[in-house]
Amino acid sequence: MKLSQRITNITGGGSDGWDVFYKARRMIAKGVDVTELTIGEHDIRTDPVILAAMDQSARGGHTGYAMVPGTQEMREAVAARLTERTGVPTSYENILITPGGQSALFAAHVATCSPGDRALYIDPYYATYPGTIRGVGAEPVPIRTHAANAFKPKAEEIAVEATKGAASLLVNTPNNPTGTVYGRDTLNGIAQVCKEHDLWLISDEVYDTQVWEGEHISPRSLPDMAERTLVVGSMSKSHAMTGSRIGWIAAPKEVITHLINLATHTTYGVPGFIQDAAVFALAQGEELEAEIAAPFERRRDIAKDILANQNTVGLVPAQGAMYIMLDVRATGLSGEAFANSLLDTHNIATMPGESFGHSAHGHIRVAMTVDDKRFKSALQTLVDHAEHLAA
Repeated sequence: MKLSQRITNITGGGSDGWDVFYKARRMIAKGVDVTELTIGEHDIRTDPVILAAMDQSARGGHTGYAMVPGTQEMREAVAARLTERTGVPTSYENILITPGGQSALFAAHVATCSPGDRALYIDPYYATYPGTIRGVGAEPVPIRTHAANAFKPKAEEIAVEATKGAASLLVNTPNNPTGTVYGRDTLNGIAQVCKEHDLWLISDEVYDTQVWEGEHISPRSLPDMAERTLVVGSMSKSHAMTGSRIGWIAAPKEVITHLINLATHTTYGVPGFIQDAAVFALAQGEELEAEIAAPFERRRDIAKDILANQNTVGLVPAQGAMYIMLDVRATGLSGEAFANSLLDTHNIATMPGESFGHSAHGHIRVAMTVDDKRFKSALQTLVDHAEHLAA
């Protein structure tokens, strides 16, 4: 009996990049007090008013099968949000509600890639990207970026791979893991490559409410890009609803029609009471989103103050998202070695840059997901540890 090559090859035959995280969790299970700066999980949970709306809906009976594409109210709420914030006219027919952003990423690649197609993505990348592409039977092709350019992709480097034949390009801004926000020039370059080489663009925009410098620009809003762009969105980061598993894809109507068929044969939709809670959350507008985002901007400023007083640890410009990317190459260690050393010595868990691709070698990603006091203490300890190693 053999398992399929597709399922056994999701991680490419190597590590899935989560080794340090699993190590930290084993320590915690043994009673060790570990400061976790690993995953993007808010330290403040879903707002009680959202949970109350969810409870009211569930107790009101919305616990059966919901419509597979999403409830009419949820699809219209997302469409209205995108229309208002991007200027692109969007109707409910352009929206599919999914069980979280990860499900949307998978579905988007199913829609745009046939088995064996080359699917491009930017390195550094969120850890699941290449596995998601392999999972749909496509070939993941990373586009390397450079720390000296704040890990922003260059159109000419994307074009090199596009000329070899590709079906899709996946981008993410604000970016996880680097915290970089792509400006208009960068996105215009990406859009031009997509049009010249007939690429589908998959735009992961789950951090669109977490922008500290610059502005969030959806590439779907650029000239002639709505017809070839699939936007992945989620309530996880914007509304601290990570465990509720609710996201969406915005795409041309024809694409959504086919994605509804996919959802019918896979997820069969999202629970109605969760969608009702999400509709309620979206109706609270930007005020609630700003409240949820505020701790990360505040901690970004704490980090900048600490890092300004030393020369060992470098900060990649932290323009958005709930992470900072730190350059620890001055210690002489790889990101993975430094992360293990920090965990073993000080019980502080971070993610190695190598978990997110080759471009981030010698870096670590720090999630700003503990309270201010603990975050400040942990980051100062991290800097002190790096200085000790460098000396």
